[in-house]
Amino acid sequence: MTERIDGHTILIGLMAYPIRHSMSPTMHNNAFTKLGLNYAYLAFEVTNDTLPQAIEAIRTLDMRGSNISMPNKQKVIPLLDQLDPAAEMVGAVNTIVNDAGKLTGYCTDGTGFMQSLKDENLDITGEKMVLVGAGGAGTAIAIQAALDGVKEIALFNRQDEFWNNAQRNVEVINEKTNCQATLHALEDQADLKAEIQDSAIYCDATSAGMNPLTDLTLVTNPNWFKSDMIVFDTVYAPRTTKLMTVAQKAGVKYVLNGLGMMLEQGAEAFKLWTGEPMPVDYIRDLLFDEH
Repeated sequence: MTERIDGHTILIGLMAYPIRHSMSPTMHNNAFTKLGLNYAYLAFEVTNDTLPQAIEAIRTLDMRGSNISMPNKQKVIPLLDQLDPAAEMVGAVNTIVNDAGKLTGYCTDGTGFMQSLKDENLDITGEKMVLVGAGGAGTAIAIQAALDGVKEIALFNRQDEFWNNAQRNVEVINEKTNCQATLHALEDQADLKAEIQDSAIYCDATSAGMNPLTDLTLVTNPNWFKSDMIVFDTVYAPRTTKLMTVAQKAGVKYVLNGLGMMLEQGAEAFKLWTGEPMPVDYIRDLLFDEH
């Protein structure tokens, strides 16, 4: 990488907290090197409190853009000049593109999720999904799945600061797609068990299982899962989360972490910044081989 960096190198960032575990710098920098592009991608620990200064730095330093992750995906919206229509519908941003000081927000998480399933030859169109979480990633997944033909989504969330967002997600899906969405309180464990056992896929889009919550899973009993369903954890570090371990004990056939989703959402962001398609097969082999 040092051979590429010179006075013309274009900077792209990743702004989130915590973020030192991220594989995105490895992914993008290796893709730049593979294609001979003079870009560099760096991770910056940015909280809600420091986000305004960080976004202004994109303009000041003439960065090409940045990825945005928790806890900034929704807080960043008022700081941008415009939103891509999909990001506006989701109400969250994970990618910023800087065009001569004009910052546009995009959301590639949902398409990354759906593409990662296709990469495994899995099709959930016409099926029912149980989805936990209504933050940035959960919202993107819910809306993109609905747009792509998932028949029914049972959305679970704690009755906390994200409850209103969960209500909004359900309303948007029911009003603007052909999917039927319902909202459920995560505190009702009997309801969660019943909905999981009536669905084709269970997706956890929360931070449960991610450092420092590596011992946490929202489903602890393997008997809640069916062997012929999909269990998807959006966490990818660690590679095998506590949820995945529970699902494996249940004999679930398709147990996936968020690495494929991370790869595919990154590929879309990569193209937005560079205009070039990411060498996805090369990066997939690199990420899976190294980890």
